[in-house]
Amino acid sequence: MVAEVEELSPTKAAPRLFWWKEVLLIGAFYMIYTFSRNRFGSARLGDSKPTQAFDNARHLIRIEQALGLYHEHAIQHFFLSSRWFIWLWNVFYGTFHFIVTIGLFVWMYLRARPMFTKWRNAILATTALALVGFSLFPVMPPRLLDNTSRYGGAAIEAERNIDPFGFHDTLVEVGGLWSFSSGTMSKLSNQYAAMPSLHCAWATWCALVGWRLTRRRWARALLVIYPFLTLFCIVVTGNHYWIDGLGGLATLGIGFAIGHYFDVWNDARLARRSAPTA
Repeated sequence: MVAEVEELSPTKAAPRLFWWKEVLLIGAFYMIYTFSRNRFGSARLGDSKPTQAFDNARHLIRIEQALGLYHEHAIQHFFLSSRWFIWLWNVFYGTFHFIVTIGLFVWMYLRARPMFTKWRNAILATTALALVGFSLFPVMPPRLLDNTSRYGGAAIEAERNIDPFGFHDTLVEVGGLWSFSSGTMSKLSNQYAAMPSLHCAWATWCALVGWRLTRRRWARALLVIYPFLTLFCIVVTGNHYWIDGLGGLATLGIGFAIGHYFDVWNDARLARRSAPTA
């Protein structure tokens, strides 16, 4: 059952949208994002990027330690012996991020079109802002801190006599539906795109959108739980620090403000265009 659409005004008519244009817009945006996010990330191994990403990761760890909330290592090790459990979270990490988001886009387009443009703009702005964050503040995820690959920090640890952090790369050790080390993924994935966490930003966006699309208690309960499941997932798989999730929420907040501003501006523009001339 569709909840009241109170996003803009109770009298606002559904905007004139075409599904194929939306597919092209969102698809083109994500393609540009995918092919550009690694331009300033782990692909640039010829410069100081690995060292910079390693140092930034240590900065985040120090912040968490100062807050008394550096528990990622303990959480991962508590569940690491259950390989099937870790495998499920690896699959969750690689699939739900897209399936739930796309599903809510379709649902919103079909059942709550007056709110579509505002929330579409919000998630696109959030994703674009995250790209800026990845470029300016590359972060080596926990799974790579002790890793001996060309993306990992093992050589830096040895050079500086730093004790290993003890994290595991669960995709390598347990497996999932794909791997960062596969040919295509290694070329497209920015291994240091950890802060902010788009997984958490998108999951929260899904919860907020879905809450407005349904009144069913069980559905709303799942929507509320979904961002927390995502936060657990990114930590237990070693792909993020929990503070990356906080960065994702902040980025979503700014993205929502941008989306709202653009929606208001566009409404005013359309109103001026349709206003009768003297």
